[in-house]
Amino acid sequence: MNLTQLPDNPYLLLTPGPLSTSKGVKAAMLRDWCTWDNEYNDLVQSLRAKLVSLGGRNHDDYTTVLMQGSGTFSVESVIGSVVPEDGKLVVLTNGAYGNRIAQIAKVLKVNTVVVDFGEVGQAESEKLREVLEGDPEITHVAVVHCETTTGMLNPIEKIGKVVKSFGKVYIVDAMSSFGGVAIDVADLQIDYLVSSANKCIQGVPGFGFILAKTEELKKCKGQARSLSLDLYDQWETMEKHNGKWRFTSPTHVVRAFYQAMLELEEEGGIEKRQVRYRENQRILVEGMEAIGFRALLPKEWQSPIITSFYFPESPQFTFAAFYERLKKEGFVLYPGKISHADTFRIGNIGEVYPHDMKNLVQAIEKNIFW
Repeated sequence: MNLTQLPDNPYLLLTPGPLSTSKGVKAAMLRDWCTWDNEYNDLVQSLRAKLVSLGGRNHDDYTTVLMQGSGTFSVESVIGSVVPEDGKLVVLTNGAYGNRIAQIAKVLKVNTVVVDFGEVGQAESEKLREVLEGDPEITHVAVVHCETTTGMLNPIEKIGKVVKSFGKVYIVDAMSSFGGVAIDVADLQIDYLVSSANKCIQGVPGFGFILAKTEELKKCKGQARSLSLDLYDQWETMEKHNGKWRFTSPTHVVRAFYQAMLELEEEGGIEKRQVRYRENQRILVEGMEAIGFRALLPKEWQSPIITSFYFPESPQFTFAAFYERLKKEGFVLYPGKISHADTFRIGNIGEVYPHDMKNLVQAIEKNIFW
């Protein structure tokens, strides 16, 4: 099919994923695939290799596991598979997604310590040091890299140094940052990095993936608290059977993701995509500030993924009305998620470019109804 024949989407999704995808990614889903076919399984193996290579230059000690479901399924597969029954997890949280890791651990009855920095506080490596010094039973540490509750980037390099100085296993939820922010898993000493198909690599929802240090993953055999989310068994099956998934794989989503990976390479890799995202975010914030909006976070903590803005100080403003007006203009925004302030969020990842950010700011200025 000629890509020009595909209809345009009626609006841009300015969210942290699902997000706006290219016509090439959409078109890749028009073909059906057999999960047993060698061509399909070879494609899965190629994807796994490409993902490991995105994790930095020194990636020989790493492998990749693909896992059906949303990104949260992949997070749960890690928490439920890598922390042994006699292990103890500390979760550093400053938003909904750190809290979700803690909730997963609680449901799975994993012995867990939660260190909460508040919704607008950055995770602190020195606080982690205090916790680890005071509790030698802790075996694993988990943190969210980009906390999309606010758009906060947590200092995973500093945290990793503390984790490894105590000899603990390091888990990073890089759901909304991997592929859009350069992360070298080996340099950062990450043992397990979790992300999803429908984030910065610009695929569609349906599976997540885990970059794992191979020797750590091998220790997880027989530990999983779930059949479907057994990380080790999923990896072992893919290794032994040339990319075969244990249970039905999301074939159309995988094919779309492969196309998205090719498009990432064509753009110039993570380095070039990060430049685009940062430029998108710069234009957005400068434009919003120029027309009277105020960002929630200080610039030094702000990710290039999604930005939170305070509501205008006017009794006439409602997010529902604002949202509907912008949707008619061709932009879908995201509601706020923090409890102590009225905010909304605007993402700038996906098939979104600087001119889109300029058009958005103009549309918002035109629709100031308060």
